[in-house]
Amino acid sequence: MLVGMGHTWAALKDDVRVLEAAYNVVYLFHMPAFIIISGFFSRGFDLRPHRLKRLITGVLVPYAVFQLAYVLFRILVGQSDDRQINLFSPWYLTWFLCALFIWRLTVPVWRLVRWPLPVALGVAMLASITPDMGGELELQRVLQFLPCFVLGLHLRPEHFRLVRRRSVRLLSVPVFVLAAVLGWWSVSHMDARWVYRERAAQDLDAPWWAGPVMVLALFCCAVVLTACFLAWVPGRRMWCTVLGAGTLCGYLLHGFVVKGVLYAGGFDAEWLRSPLGALVATLLAAGGMTLLCTPPVRRVFRCVMEPRMDWAFRQDTVQPARERERSGSGGRREAVVAH
Repeated sequence: MLVGMGHTWAALKDDVRVLEAAYNVVYLFHMPAFIIISGFFSRGFDLRPHRLKRLITGVLVPYAVFQLAYVLFRILVGQSDDRQINLFSPWYLTWFLCALFIWRLTVPVWRLVRWPLPVALGVAMLASITPDMGGELELQRVLQFLPCFVLGLHLRPEHFRLVRRRSVRLLSVPVFVLAAVLGWWSVSHMDARWVYRERAAQDLDAPWWAGPVMVLALFCCAVVLTACFLAWVPGRRMWCTVLGAGTLCGYLLHGFVVKGVLYAGGFDAEWLRSPLGALVATLLAAGGMTLLCTPPVRRVFRCVMEPRMDWAFRQDTVQPARERERSGSGGRREAVVAH
């Protein structure tokens, strides 16, 4: 929902300082939170065939489909004269799927190294001083957001329970107030492109040493604000719980809506730049993202979001044999214990 609201604000925030401040605050933590959670749910990934199959069908195939769909969409609405299709240069939203594919392939590495988070931060800092890395595979974002994914990999359920304590919830209120003040200050004192993590320091006309400093500063801000945000996420099942399974669906589909409205001139109305207009646009974005995450929408797009594609893979005959052997040995052990 925050992603959809942020993209809506991006089309309206020029010359509206309140929206610019809110935009900067949200961009400090909304994608890091998404990536930390993605890392948490990647803890069980390894290079076994069924895991790799799921990675291909659940991440790589949707990336290829939506990368192609967005390129064709831009051409059809007359916003691009470039008729070439480049699957290695993610556009708009698809960078996240490209990054997730790369991050998950590196999971065994982060289980192997002794200090995974410091190493990941070192990689991110080196990326931040490597200009002209190019747009291929969005490697700047992949590397600069890497520490968030590695952090998620090493979190446990009890860590999420810790941030839901009453003391943390109360403390999160002044923290967000401070973040709002920081966001207001950053409008006129900081280049907002830092929060995208898509450029090196030199590409932002900053000294090289600013890159590593900003990587550490943005990572600390992201972790603190993500913890404060998760402190208010309910731990019990609610009406919105089922929407969690459809977040990727909402993430990938809302870009067509936002860009469609933008290309049609829907954001040009002057009243949208008033406080009431900004509020209406924000509520519409939140409502639209909620609808796109619902089970009916997920069922319609399951063929491209979660394709089975059994026809594309060889049948694994080794794994079933191992499972039968494991269950057989388990049965023998139970018989011995019973005897």
